[in-house]
Amino acid sequence: MTRLSLVAAGFKRHRLRLVLTGLSIVVAFVLFSYLVAIRKAFEMGVSIAGADRLVVRHSVSIIQSLPASYEAEIERIPGVVDATPLSWFGGIYKDPKNFMPQFPVKPEEYLAMFPEFRLPPEQKAAWLATRTGVIVGRSIADKYHWKLGQRIPIQATIYAPRTAGHDWRFDLVGIYDGAKKETDTTQFLFRQDYFEENKEIGKGRIGWFAVRIADPKKAPQVAKAIDELFVNSPAATKAEGEGAFAQAFANQVGNIGAIVTAILTSVFFTILLVVGNTIAQSVRERTQELGVLKAIGFTDGEVLAHVLGESLALAGLAGGAGLGLGYFLVSLGDPTKRFLPIFFFPREALGVGIALVIGLGLVAGAVPALSAMRLRTVDALRRG
Repeated sequence: MTRLSLVAAGFKRHRLRLVLTGLSIVVAFVLFSYLVAIRKAFEMGVSIAGADRLVVRHSVSIIQSLPASYEAEIERIPGVVDATPLSWFGGIYKDPKNFMPQFPVKPEEYLAMFPEFRLPPEQKAAWLATRTGVIVGRSIADKYHWKLGQRIPIQATIYAPRTAGHDWRFDLVGIYDGAKKETDTTQFLFRQDYFEENKEIGKGRIGWFAVRIADPKKAPQVAKAIDELFVNSPAATKAEGEGAFAQAFANQVGNIGAIVTAILTSVFFTILLVVGNTIAQSVRERTQELGVLKAIGFTDGEVLAHVLGESLALAGLAGGAGLGLGYFLVSLGDPTKRFLPIFFFPREALGVGIALVIGLGLVAGAVPALSAMRLRTVDALRRG
């Protein structure tokens, strides 16, 4: 009889208990898969934020506007390559639940600032030639079944147009893709000049600036220089790295990383107790068998390895199945259908998942394995 057959024989003793324990592990790793995907969605932009990009906003709050004239002044600061304005539009497409980030931008400057947005050259040319033109990310184009050439009405909630009514009308001239999975492909981007000419309020004001710098190592010095330039102005600024800005924006709904960690810790601690109890019961029920193994020549170390092997096999099979099932379910897309701009299983989470599988098997089996190792052969046979 091989070592593997010994482990398999142990699994046959209480199959219902084994199946229920395995299912609890599967559910735990499916939950792990969903939570890491959700965490990635809320941290979108942090991992791919440009080290050479800063965000300059109002020192009080991002909802406070800045003068558009700041752009030229920022670009004169040593170390700054370019600055481009962005503003939150906040319009509605048909229904308030149809949320998407909408920004008026300067097309050429914006695409140069964010090269991770991939737009075909002919569509870029159409955007530059069409004053009412808009480009959108692939995700929302697919979601709303938008096609090139389509006219899209957006109802204003902040910036009413000069024309009668509340609707802005845009011509869809481009659909961009992301260079990476983390790239936000839910944005609705239209021209700053069209926006400035046709809005009723906020003339000459913008939301914030994206700033590219020549040397990422000098980001703190450049940010300080920008803030010092406007420190005594009516609209003082706060310049920070794009990653810090994205993280702060995500944290407005709570520290998602801490929440996910707390949930996973609770779940895996519970599963650890369940698996540990299952292995401990199995050892107690097989005390005589373990005594026989020792009597025929198995060393204490081999008995320890045998029990740990059972624990690792259970955790490995069920945990692997849970990770596989979780990966498949996450690949089906955002379960909310509208709240998460990106939703996928991060590659780095696979290593974490495998480590959790191995850790679960080792920790859950450690106490029962040590107990089995310390059994005296005579005592084990007597208990039987």
